[in-house]
This record gives sequence, structure tokens and C-alpha cells, in this order.
Amino acid sequence: MILRVRHQLQIISLASIILVLLSFASLCFGNYQIPLIHLYYAIIGQITDHTVISPIETNIIFSLRLPRMLAAIGIGAALAISGTAYQNIFQNPLVSPDLLGVSNGAAVGAALAILLNLHSFGTQILALIFGLIAVLLSVTIPRLMGRSTNLTLVLAGVVVSGLMQAILGLLKYLADPDSQLQSIVYWQLGSLSKVTVGNLISVLPMMLIGLIVLYIMRWRLTVLSLGDAAAQSMGINVVFERRLVVFSATLLTAASVCLSGPIGWIGLVVPHMARMLIGPNTRYALPLSGLIGAIFLLLVDTLARTLSAGEIPLSILTGFIGTPIFIYILATKKVTLR
Repeated sequence: MILRVRHQLQIISLASIILVLLSFASLCFGNYQIPLIHLYYAIIGQITDHTVISPIETNIIFSLRLPRMLAAIGIGAALAISGTAYQNIFQNPLVSPDLLGVSNGAAVGAALAILLNLHSFGTQILALIFGLIAVLLSVTIPRLMGRSTNLTLVLAGVVVSGLMQAILGLLKYLADPDSQLQSIVYWQLGSLSKVTVGNLISVLPMMLIGLIVLYIMRWRLTVLSLGDAAAQSMGINVVFERRLVVFSATLLTAASVCLSGPIGWIGLVVPHMARMLIGPNTRYALPLSGLIGAIFLLLVDTLARTLSAGEIPLSILTGFIGTPIFIYILATKKVTLR
């Protein structure tokens, strides 16, 4: 037991080190390359006779790349942790913010906020409301059918996602083609190009609330995944805690969508990767999912900025990378619909 815990802590520590190293790399790489020594002196705020840091480099590091780096870490961790929570609470290895319609629901709320010219707080509220509506619909449909299986939940999520996509299409049809439509379309593809320190600060409370609640409840997620009877036998208020987990996970997804638009695959693939590395115990799998999700999106965002002169939308890259990974997981772990 002690050796297993030590192994799990070593994996989490290794993931933390990789995240720190990749964070420095993301500040250096891009269409404008910044030497590591320049980054070092920019961080400590010193200039020597041998190293001169131009104002352009300082502006790129602190005004452009640092907010993007922090956003990529926060969004990647939030989507991965919310995916882990959904999969445990619904006892279904195939659910995620995307498949449950939460991402598209939050996208509808954010797009509606763009049409109404609302500020950041209004965007967050609408994204949260429509995200909650989407997940409630996805959970309610199988119960109305009287078939609460993995297959029906996934199919219900597909139906709700389609509905939210239709509503999003209607909002794009009603949007002003000269201003609002371009903002919605570009944002819908997933991008961190417009992230600012102000945007980060505005969604930080939502993210912190969701992260703190799920981190505190991480060991209870393992018990809840065993079924209602097992959870109730341990004195857990199943109904209340399940609703709290769903609300917190939806809060994380809504905050992420407000910043970057919908980004697929992270909430589905990363939780499986974490469990393959560290086991099913959510006490360790949840924080590792957050670390891997942060690493994954930070790597994808760095590639999006460096592979071409323009910027590749994040959802395109996550799709190309996430699809073969999930196929491998299906083949090796035999994750099936039942």
C-alpha cells in the first residue's frame, strides 16, 4: 500500500515538473522566438551588460504569452477535472462536457451574451445557466425513457448537443454579420488569442469555486462511483452531493467556454489517461487529470502558435490529437457502451 501511494505521488510530481518546464517553453516559443536567458532576466527584472531585453520581448512575454499560458493551464485542468467528475458521478466512462452537451450549452449562453453585448459577468452567468440546462436535459431524457444505461445517456447527450448546435446556428443567423457573427464563429473554433489579464481575473472566481469543491470531494467521488447503495451505507447524502458535483463540474466548463470557446476531447480523453497511469482512485486521479489536462492544452496552444504563420484553432488540433488517443484507449482498455 505504501509503495503504491509513493508511486502515485511520484507520477503526480513528474507531471508537475513537466508542466513547469512546458510553461517556460511556451513563453519562449512562437513566431517570435525569445531566448531562454532573455526570459530569465525578464522574470527577475534585471538587465546585464551582456543581455539586453527589448521592450518588444517584454511586451510579448507579459502581455501576450503569459496570460495565454495561464489560461491554457487553467482551462485544460478545468475541462479534465470536470470530465473526471462527470465520468465518476454518472458511472460512465464515455461521458464528458462535450458528450453531455455542457460545452455546447455553455457556448449557446456565451453566444447569446455576445448578441446582447453583455460584459464578462453576464457572459459567465448565461454560459453557466445554459450549461446546467444541457446537463439536466441529458440526465432527464434517459429517466423519461426508463432506460438509464450508458448507451442511453450518451445518446441523450448527442441529442442535447444537436439541439444546442441548432440554437447556436439560429443565434449566428440572427447576429450582425459585420461584427457579432465573426466574433461568434472565431470564438466557436476555440482560441486563446484574445485572452487578457482582465478576462482571467473575471472568470477566476468561478474556476476556483469549482476546483476547490471537486478537490475537497475527490475521495467521495470514488464512493459515489460505486453506486447509490454503497454511498448511502457510508453516510453520504447521495442526492445533494451528486448535484453539488454536477454543478461544480458545469461551473468549470462554463468558465472555460467563456475564455476560449468550446474545446473538445480534453474532458473525454484525459481522465482515461490519468486512470491508466495512476489507477481509479479519484483521490489521486483527479489532481493528475488536472495536471495532464493543463499539459495537453498548453502543448496544443504552443503548437497552434508555432506551426504556421497564422494561428490554428485549438479544436482542430485537439481533434487530431485526441481522436487516435481515444481509439487507443478503446482498443486497450475495452471501454464499451452497455
